[in-house]
Amino acid sequence: MKILLDECLPRRLIRDLNRYSVTTVSRQGWSGVADTELLKLADAEFDILITMDSNLVFQQNLKLSALRIIVLRAFNSRYETLQILVPDIMNAIEKIQPGQIIPVGSPEHFR
Repeated sequence: MKILLDECLPRRLIRDLNRYSVTTVSRQGWSGVADTELLKLADAEFDILITMDSNLVFQQNLKLSALRIIVLRAFNSRYETLQILVPDIMNAIEKIQPGQIIPVGSPEHFR
């Protein structure tokens, strides 16, 4: 399973997801790439995109994509905040299907 962390997420999450092949948008050289292009690039090379950009799923046409997207819902993108979501992220990774979008976290954490 190849996983891409969006540029808004802390790289330290890679350690927590070490069961998988994980890299970041910046390591791929894709920093600043528009959402439409990022989704095309990710779809061609990765199984899962993990992001906090909840608007991404509404702005883009994902119906033809096999890319799986996990949207983290939290108060901020600090590592300490997101680390508590790791068990739920791992669960989502195990059950997500191609073309599916799964939110992880609580709406009350998303302000």
